Amino acid sequence: MDGSEVQVRFDVPAVVRKWPSLKNARLTDGAGPYLVFEGSLDECIREFMARPESVRHLYEIQAAPQAPLITDTLSADHVAELARLREFL
Repeated sequence: MDGSEVQVRFDVPAVVRKWPSLKNARLTDGAGPYLVFEGSLDECIREFMARPESVRHLYEIQAAPQAPLITDTLSADHVAELARLREFL
């Protein structure tokens, strides 16, 4: 794939969720991540990238999967790559 075939719909609904944390570490034994923001994938990426880099690992974006690039839950590294892709497009 040379990149020209990749289609990402940034207008699909998505949400930003944050994991409860203690001393900047995720607490995974509990209710799970809670809703922080709801909007389009583009808006959620912007909201995510506005967070300090040191705490981004506590956040994730959930959206409908878009093969091959978008899974149902996007990690901090994945969101950063999508932000770069969005700027390139």
